[in-house]
Amino acid sequence: QVQLVESGGGLVQAGGSLRLSCAASRRTFSRYTMGWFRQAPGKEREFVAAISWSGDTTNYADSVKGRFTISRDNGKNTVYLQMNSLKPEDTAVYYCAADQSPVAPRARAGSYEYWGQGTQVTVSS
Repeated sequence: QVQLVESGGGLVQAGGSLRLSCAASRRTFSRYTMGWFRQAPGKEREFVAAISWSGDTTNYADSVKGRFTISRDNGKNTVYLQMNSLKPEDTAVYYCAADQSPVAPRARAGSYEYWGQGTQVTVSS
């Protein structure tokens, strides 16, 4: 079992930046592929970004490429999502997730076994 706790959400103006963090409870964190997803009101949960266990491979949704950066610090059991040039359409609850499979970072939510409780990101226009 892995517990994930997100932090760093908040209210920001369009064009601003936020950095989300996700802390994992287990030292085996370094074995997991990690992902970020988001869900806006009335919409389905969607993929944002994912990173391999080593950090060497990343995967991004087209809507955030060039603006968001996913990274991880296995020594701190933490994955990050740096979000720049934020837009009102980025407003959502952001979730981090862990995938036990040693595969390339995947975009499908069903591939991830463990989920955090989410953190709200609101971008005002």
